[in-house]
Amino acid sequence: MRDWITQETETTLKPMTPALSATAKISRLQSAIERVIKGKSNTVKLALVALLAKGHLLIEDVPGIGKTTLANALARALELSFQRIQFTSDLLPSDVIGLSIFNQRSGHFEWNAGPIFSNIVLADEINRATPKTQSALLEAMSEEQITVEGVSRPLPQPFMVVATQNPTEHHGTYPLPESQLDRFMLRLHVGYPSIDDERQILRDRERANPLQFVRAVMSEDDILELQQLATEVRVDEVLVDYLLNIVAGTRENESLELGISPRGTLALFRSAQAIALIEGRDYCIADDIKRLVLPVFAHRVMVNSRNPNAKRRTFEAEQILQEILQKTKVPI
Repeated sequence: MRDWITQETETTLKPMTPALSATAKISRLQSAIERVIKGKSNTVKLALVALLAKGHLLIEDVPGIGKTTLANALARALELSFQRIQFTSDLLPSDVIGLSIFNQRSGHFEWNAGPIFSNIVLADEINRATPKTQSALLEAMSEEQITVEGVSRPLPQPFMVVATQNPTEHHGTYPLPESQLDRFMLRLHVGYPSIDDERQILRDRERANPLQFVRAVMSEDDILELQQLATEVRVDEVLVDYLLNIVAGTRENESLELGISPRGTLALFRSAQAIALIEGRDYCIADDIKRLVLPVFAHRVMVNSRNPNAKRRTFEAEQILQEILQKTKVPI
C-alpha cells in the first residue's frame, strides 16, 4: 500500500514544464497590470507579447483612455529601470540619447547618458517631436545601441520602447515615418471601457491612484529567461508557409502601396512564439498567427488612399488585412 501511495505521489507531482512555469510567472505579471487597467485583458496580453518577443510597443488612441497608465503599470510591475520622456516640439536628440560635456578640471569630454539608457523607456506623445528627434530612436530600437561621435554604446538589457500617440490630433504633431513605424513590433488601441469597467475605475480612484500600489513581480533575470524561452517555442514548417503566404498577400494586393517588410515578417513570427508561451504552450498554432496579424501588420502597410484622416486609413488597412486573411488557406 505504501509503495502504491509513493508511486501515485511521484506520478502526480511531476515537475512543471518550462512553458507551464513561465505561464505562472506571466499570469502574476498580467494580474499586477490589470489591477490598474480594467477590462482590457487582451490589450495587456498583447503588451506582454511585445515584451517577451523583445519588441517595441506603440499605443495609439484618443486622450484619457489609459495609454500612459498602461506603460507605467508595465514598468512598475517589473524590477527594471524606467524613464519617461515627454516628447515636445522643442525636444532635441541630445535630450534623448545624451551628449558629451567638457570637464574643465580634467580637460576631457565626459559622456552624460540620456534617458534612453534604461530598460523601459516611455516615449509619451512621440508624434509631438520633430522628425529629427524621432530619428534619434531608430538605432536604439533596431540595434539596441547608441552611436555618438563615432562611439557605439550598448543599451541595458532587456530594452523596450513604449510609445504613445494621439491619432486624431493634427495641430503641433508630426506623423511617424514608415521607417519608424516599422520598428514597432505591435500597435495597440486601448479603446473606451465598458460601463461596468468605468464604474470600477471610478471606485478604485475614489481615494487613491491604484498605480501607486503596483509592486514588482518579475525581476530582470525572469524577463531574460522568458525571452529566451519564447525563442524556443516550436513553429511548424506549415505555419511558416502560412505566415509567408499572408506576407505575400500584402505585397501583391493592389490596394496597398507598401507591403510587409522582412522585419515585419520576423515580428509576426516572434510575436506568435511569445503568445504561445503566454498561453502555456511550447508550440505555435495557426490561431496565434491569425490573432496577431492586425496589431503587427496594420501600422506597417501603406494604403492606396488619399484620405488624410489617420483613423480612417488605419480602418482601411485593417479591412484589407482581414480580406487577405480570409483568402489565405489555413493549415490543418
